[in-house]
Amino acid sequence: MNVPLPDVPEVRVVGLPQLTTGFDLVERLDLAMHLKVHGPLEPMTGERLAELAEAISLRGRGGAGFPFGKKLRAVAKASIRRGVRPVVVINGSEGEPACRKDTVLLNRTPHLILDGALLAAEALGARTLVVAVTRNSTEISVRSALAERGLSDRRGQHLRARVVRTPERMVSGEASAVIRAVNGGPALPPGRRERAAESGVGGAPTLLSNAETYAQLAVAARLGSRRYGHTGLPDEPGTVLLTVSGAVARPMVIEVPTGVPLRYVLQLAGAPPLPQGVLTGGYHGNWIDAVATHDAMVSRASLAAAGGALGAGAILPIGPETCPIGESLRIANWLAAETAGQCGPCKLGLPAAAGGLSDVLNGGGPAALEALREVTQAVKGRGACKHPDGSARFLASTLSAFTDDLAAHVLDGGCGRETLGVLPLPSPGYEDLEESIPSGEKLAVDWTLCQGHGLCADIVPELIRLGPDGYPALADAAVPMHLRGRAQRAVRRCPALALRIEQAPAERPALPSAQRRALGSGRG
Repeated sequence: MNVPLPDVPEVRVVGLPQLTTGFDLVERLDLAMHLKVHGPLEPMTGERLAELAEAISLRGRGGAGFPFGKKLRAVAKASIRRGVRPVVVINGSEGEPACRKDTVLLNRTPHLILDGALLAAEALGARTLVVAVTRNSTEISVRSALAERGLSDRRGQHLRARVVRTPERMVSGEASAVIRAVNGGPALPPGRRERAAESGVGGAPTLLSNAETYAQLAVAARLGSRRYGHTGLPDEPGTVLLTVSGAVARPMVIEVPTGVPLRYVLQLAGAPPLPQGVLTGGYHGNWIDAVATHDAMVSRASLAAAGGALGAGAILPIGPETCPIGESLRIANWLAAETAGQCGPCKLGLPAAAGGLSDVLNGGGPAALEALREVTQAVKGRGACKHPDGSARFLASTLSAFTDDLAAHVLDGGCGRETLGVLPLPSPGYEDLEESIPSGEKLAVDWTLCQGHGLCADIVPELIRLGPDGYPALADAAVPMHLRGRAQRAVRRCPALALRIEQAPAERPALPSAQRRALGSGRG
């Protein structure tokens, strides 16, 4: 069994809503409804904005938890020192199958996120805003929201805003991968550690933060730090958005004040009364057992004290009827397949670790367990991005959380339970099933100029392949919006100036596939 989460699952709230205000009125808050519900927002200086973020202890909600005020000050300092206007980026890339909170915000209340980002852009003197998204629904919603505000990427505007589409992959949501995608490259970590606050989009100082973080900033700017602090814990005020799935009756995104017992959140979603374990923080997070689940509260500090993690807000219980080692193996295999393929610990280490866990599950005995521990330890701290470390953390947590089940597999040949597949993963072939938004443009080749260099096929292989004669064969389809940047890059890189982008005809009869191939692979 594998039931992927819908783009926008059910949304619930405990207490008074802040981020989800107005969700009971409409499915999506357009600009007019947003202003009715939330009211106008006054601009703030950079110093006041940083002080507000520090007063409410605002940390990034994408998983890393970096203090927002510190990041804001670093970008402002680098911008002043270099004399370069900074760039503001909203990271709405949500490539983890167990996370939907940012997708919910971008689909249902995009203007709250834009409020926070535009507040930061005005305070920093930024003239460029970029929104990175992974899904069709989010892209449509964000483009509509920008249009409602009269924002676009046209030259001469006070602030230029654009949307960048990233693949729905685990590694594509990392900050460095998002910046690389915005710069026209692949949505993969660059293999070296760079501080976006110093050099990010176009080499400019860049304020990149998670979609929920900007929404929280917008709420706090309206309420003020004192009123904002009336909700939640004194040291972690406000609310948190959680995506609850796994062995639950109703997968949902839920807004809760910090300090709410975790067991209450699980009860709302219909989780088992005594879960065998709860994965906290998503697939780079940690397992906690039923006892820790009963005592833990929804907060960064409480979950960490229980051995868990808040991370990106994904909470996944499993019931007693499934094999936890088998469930973890499914996730380990997926994490191994999500490698960027750019360093040994990720490209070689993660498949080896997943294979080791499979050996343990299938009766490999103590030798298999020891080999798994060694390869997991070897992966830590050696990757070019955070994916190997997060994956190793998940595997190490599996080994420490389910010792009885582990002993049953190592010593007795199995625990006697099937793997039910309750943890959500994408459906096979999900990359091909998702329809892309057409841009209304097509690639075209001037065959009198084309010399068959083949660079275009390397840059955008989804749209161009090389025929048997070494010349490009173009897909007979409009360029999707999420590939538009790479298509433009392929045009710029063509040494013979043979490739171009032109407006696609509104409608035209489809040619038989054989005829399309004949037309597409001919030499000039």
